[in-house]
Amino acid sequence: MKTVVSDSAFTTEEIGFYLGYNLPYGSVIALFGDLGAGKTAFTRGFARGMGISSDVSSPTFALVNEYHSGNKSLYHFDMYRISGWDDLYSTGYFDYLDTGASLIIEWSENIEEILPEDCIRITIEKTDKENERIISIDGCDDVEITCC
Repeated sequence: MKTVVSDSAFTTEEIGFYLGYNLPYGSVIALFGDLGAGKTAFTRGFARGMGISSDVSSPTFALVNEYHSGNKSLYHFDMYRISGWDDLYSTGYFDYLDTGASLIIEWSENIEEILPEDCIRITIEKTDKENERIISIDGCDDVEITCC
């Protein structure tokens, strides 16, 4: 497991960029963290790292946002309101897993038991400092994070 300290939303986005650029296409990223921790900022950077220039926003009300660039797709899920199998099926989550595209899942706590075994788990924690975050990354030990 790697741990990185971010001192701003910009740095959190840069960490996301670095991983989006370096991780293999088709990775599943499970994000864990409280409200306002920086999960969407991380995702914005991740999408840029994949070469996707779309405006990334929280999929809170849509449940899933789709971003595409050339032959790459990123599916961005918000599982905050998921409370059972029926809710999960309604998102199309299992269909998206079968596409081979990259997935990034906010509020993974709510579906932890059905996350792929090989997913990359990222926990973003607030600290006592207003903009500081501790970002723990598990599942990609071979990727160096040198941006911070």
